[in-house]
Order: sequence, then structure tokens, then C-alpha cells
Amino acid sequence: MDRIRDLSSKRAAVIFTKSSCCMCHSIKALFYELGASPAIHELDQDSRGNEMALALRSLGCNPCVPAIFIGGHFVGSTKDVISLHVNGSLKQMLINAKAIWL
Repeated sequence: MDRIRDLSSKRAAVIFTKSSCCMCHSIKALFYELGASPAIHELDQDSRGNEMALALRSLGCNPCVPAIFIGGHFVGSTKDVISLHVNGSLKQMLINAKAIWL
């Protein structure tokens, strides 16, 4: 959990993913489309990926990826981020966290 906390606090937007996950790809594409450059941590490319996956599950992220943090706070997974995008609050969250500028 400490590694997740440390990595998620280093950038305004952080996404934990797996390279083979199509939903992870979609979330990354959404963030790029909104103008954000999130830090991407591929769990299947990290030697401590299984440990981080367990920590993400303990936060309530099931499946464990994608797991999205904005401003150091856990936002959720795909359905949470899509809901925020649809209701218009995702972009404002990214602006408030200084992940994008207008």
C-alpha cells in the first residue's frame, strides 16, 4: 500500500494499468484526449505488480486495473471515471489537480 500511496502522490494524475487491458487503454486515451499526461504504471511490467494489485483491491478496485488517482486521491476504476466524464466533473477535477491547464 505504501508504494501505491507514494506513486499516486507524485503526479497530478496517475493510472495503474496492465498492458493487455482494453479498458485501461480506453481510460488512458480519454485522459490524453482531455489534455492530461498521467503517470502510467503497468502492473504487469513491474516486479512488485502483484503486490500493488492486492493493495488496489483493498481500496475497492475490483478488477484491480485500471485504478485512477487524481490529485493523490483514489477516484476509482473505469465505471467511476466514465461517470465523472459523462456528468462533466472529470475535466474540472483534472484542472483542480493541475493535471491540465486551460
